Amino acid sequence: MGSQTMLTSITRLILLVVFLGWLMIWTMLPTKTYKNVWTLNLQSKLNSTYFGAQGVNLLLLSFPMMLIAALSCVYLHFQKQSNRSYSNSTILSSRLTFWRRPAVVKAPLGIVTAMELAFAIMFAALLVWSLANYLYVSFGHLHMHKDGEKVWEAKFRSVSLRLGYIGNICWAFLFFPVTRGSSILPLFGLTSESSIKYHSWLGHLSMILFVAHTLGFIIYWGITHQMALILEWSKTYVSNVAGIIAIVFAMAMWVTSIPRVRRKMFEVFFYTHNLYPLYVFFYILHVGASYFCMILPGIFLFIVDRYLRFLQSYQRAGLISARVLPCGTIELNFSKTQGLDYNPTSILFINVPSISKMQWHPFTVTSNSNMEPDKLSVVIKNQGSWSQKLHKQLSSNVDHVQVSVEGPYGPVSSHFLRHEALVMFSGGSGITPMISIIREIIFQSTKPDCHVPRVRLICAFKNSADLSMLQLLLPTISWAPADFAAQIDLEIEAYVTRETEQPPAEAQRVIQTVWFKPDPLDSPVSAVLGPNSWLWLAAIVSSSFVLFLFVLGLTTRFYIYPIDHNTGENYHYSFTCLWYMFLVCASIFMVSSVVFLWCKRQNAMEGKQVQNVDAYGTHDQELESHPQNQECPIAQATQVHYGTRPDLKKILLGSEESDVGVLVCGPRKMRHEVAKICSSGLADNLHFESISFNW
Repeated sequence: MGSQTMLTSITRLILLVVFLGWLMIWTMLPTKTYKNVWTLNLQSKLNSTYFGAQGVNLLLLSFPMMLIAALSCVYLHFQKQSNRSYSNSTILSSRLTFWRRPAVVKAPLGIVTAMELAFAIMFAALLVWSLANYLYVSFGHLHMHKDGEKVWEAKFRSVSLRLGYIGNICWAFLFFPVTRGSSILPLFGLTSESSIKYHSWLGHLSMILFVAHTLGFIIYWGITHQMALILEWSKTYVSNVAGIIAIVFAMAMWVTSIPRVRRKMFEVFFYTHNLYPLYVFFYILHVGASYFCMILPGIFLFIVDRYLRFLQSYQRAGLISARVLPCGTIELNFSKTQGLDYNPTSILFINVPSISKMQWHPFTVTSNSNMEPDKLSVVIKNQGSWSQKLHKQLSSNVDHVQVSVEGPYGPVSSHFLRHEALVMFSGGSGITPMISIIREIIFQSTKPDCHVPRVRLICAFKNSADLSMLQLLLPTISWAPADFAAQIDLEIEAYVTRETEQPPAEAQRVIQTVWFKPDPLDSPVSAVLGPNSWLWLAAIVSSSFVLFLFVLGLTTRFYIYPIDHNTGENYHYSFTCLWYMFLVCASIFMVSSVVFLWCKRQNAMEGKQVQNVDAYGTHDQELESHPQNQECPIAQATQVHYGTRPDLKKILLGSEESDVGVLVCGPRKMRHEVAKICSSGLADNLHFESISFNW
């Protein structure tokens, strides 16, 4: 164990050093030292006949992050196998308590911790530093691009061009937050769900810069009477037409991603945002191969993740049953392989082709991979057109529903268990991640000598029918350990805000369970790369990148170089970009397909074992009804308040434990109010734990 701990510590140190070195390169990039000293020295030592002018960017800006991505996969694999106690996490948490506190709680940024605010300030400083240095260098060596051009016009053009450079820096980070199976995000304690806001921030910032860049050049061409350049597709330089096409796609994606537009017209946002491949394609044709290599790691890792998601979604998931609650909420139960492990608050993306072949929707996984090794469950609230169509379809007594899934994706550890107590707030469907956490606490309580925190769940519902969602805290209505009350200290306070009194007992409806017939084309949900997914992902990332470099070197040396001789004049500028994009995609598709087929073979063997134990069960009826069991342990631990809302401040400040983890998931107003109380400094024992689902 000691040698493994030392190995993980050394790996963390290597990752930190490489990452800081990568950031230093970005800091030095706009300076004279980098341009006139570093680049010239490196180009003289690198064999440019294999990689041309892009060799320096591949070495300094692409290779470090690809190394981090591969090494972090190995690190996460060993971390997963180590089964360390939560004491280490407690020590780490105490050191980072201040940095994890909410520092800003305000729209449109939402809840921003002190650490996030510090990184945002440093990133803004990097952009300002880069722009200032780019302008300082360019103003010192102004190039007049037209006879009779005035100095201020040349400076205006230079500013417009450098705004595009700064936007390219944003692009270097843009795709990391939306790589769902990322090995880099867990190193910072992040998930793709909690990081989606960073993608949004970077997207808005890059669009502001690119719009300013585009308008600047249009104005420049207008005042210098060169508007014909807007239609130019240069053979030896950037394509202006490609840039215009890219900004048109980008504007469509940007306008529909504005929160107010996205909430009111989600389907318009969803379909428009799927134009991103065209945006990326024309963007690369516009900026060229050299700048593509600067932002390559984020795009490369995103394509790996996206292709693996495509391969997983191509399979049909085995849907066993569905529990339909009186409030219209649906619990879908899938068969899964026992090798598929996941942590609480994980997300599963679901597609039902009979409703929409294109739409994918994320839902919280409520089942526990330890308590329910053969089953995976998600909860879907009946709100929105998609979920309403699904509810209608299940209510029509269908015997089979075709479903495809992607995931699950989630945190790499159950870090919330380190607290002495947990206070969890939920509103409406926000209770679903709390269900997964409580199920994990129930499982952990069965282990000998295992500490589990005291749990207080504060949930708000609109109607009394929504109280049936509390039944989902246990895997089935009738399931509960014999000594459930003695195992965990659970207290539930439910608030029904739109009803002033308890409805009569005869008004309570039953919970229905719909069982589906098995289909030979369906297969249990499994990890796309099997139980050792991190190691296989490391193999894909490293092998595909090495293959890309190898084939790129051969293509450049034996095809492009004999034509161009590194002059940039004899071989079409855009053709070089096309080669880079083609080789990146071909390398990823080839390596990923081979690894996926090998892992699929292993998953198929495990899937047969699941089918042999009859995961679908034997049921004479397709539709079963169960009364709500008021004597179950959950009902006994629940206190219901009608016609009122929870006093958040009183509840939080009344927590007496020395270490209280505070989790909230629900309406924005509730999240912000809880975050403000935790950051107010009125109680030092409150530690806000962010749960973010903003897909």
